[in-house]
Amino acid sequence: MNIPYLYDAGALIAIDNGDRRMWARHHLALEDGRDIHVPSVVVSQAWRDSRRQVRLGRFLAGCNVVSVGLETAKAAGILCGKAGTADVVDATVVVMAATLGAIVWTSDPDDIRTLIDAQGIKPAPVIRTV
Repeated sequence: MNIPYLYDAGALIAIDNGDRRMWARHHLALEDGRDIHVPSVVVSQAWRDSRRQVRLGRFLAGCNVVSVGLETAKAAGILCGKAGTADVVDATVVVMAATLGAIVWTSDPDDIRTLIDAQGIKPAPVIRTV
């Protein structure tokens, strides 16, 4: 059984910037048959110009871009309140990671860890740094 991956904006920005290590991780994950998820709000956070982000567009074609529904949105808001933060995108990443049992790829491991701790997720999702 492969544990799914969930990418935050840091992973998408790394790809957009041509980070070879992130591309290699992504290709290995695909070869391993992992499900790769990206919350739609993460795409919003990283997407700026279709003409200049062709690489990121191709990358996203190999990912499951997940819409954020009402229950996830509420849970992310509640989590922000518990953690004393306003970053609903990171909170959405944590809520979805907990639901999916996913490994989170992020450039902000401390922010993600704070949210995981505030939510009290057991077992806590694994965090990997981009």
